[in-house]
Amino acid sequence: MKILSIDPVNIYSAYTILDEDLFPLKFGKIKNEEFLELIYSKEFKKCDYIAIEMVACYGMAVGATIFDTCVWIGRFTESLSKIYKKEVNFVYRRDVKLNLCKKVSANDSNVMTALVDRFAPNVRNHGKGIKSNQGWFYGFKADIWASYAVGVTFYDLNIEK
Repeated sequence: MKILSIDPVNIYSAYTILDEDLFPLKFGKIKNEEFLELIYSKEFKKCDYIAIEMVACYGMAVGATIFDTCVWIGRFTESLSKIYKKEVNFVYRRDVKLNLCKKVSANDSNVMTALVDRFAPNVRNHGKGIKSNQGWFYGFKADIWASYAVGVTFYDLNIEK
């Protein structure tokens, strides 16, 4: 079982491929146009599930970047569902926070800490380790954490028994 999880943003998006143990097999943060090329190259063909973080309205005003992100979510969703013939599942940030931190008020740092506590406790450098002794999250940075959190939340809420 493999999960492709995506944290879309208006210019660069992060993705992670998780295995059945939720280990991050492959991940990256690339330009959205490059990500579309990966989709069309069938890079993610062996993924059984696809999860994308979806934006939600919380009553606050939003700017152009949020609307641009919505456009990319639509483009990714259409391309992934057409090419791979699989359902694209939406995961909301609120669900990620509740699932991993049990609080809607959690921030990115809290989410990262919850992931490290769950998958790489007592591993230095936020579960990354070092080059000679790589941890679970070796190579993670910025939005890759968010894409991984989307995949874990999708698993916890939809697959785990």
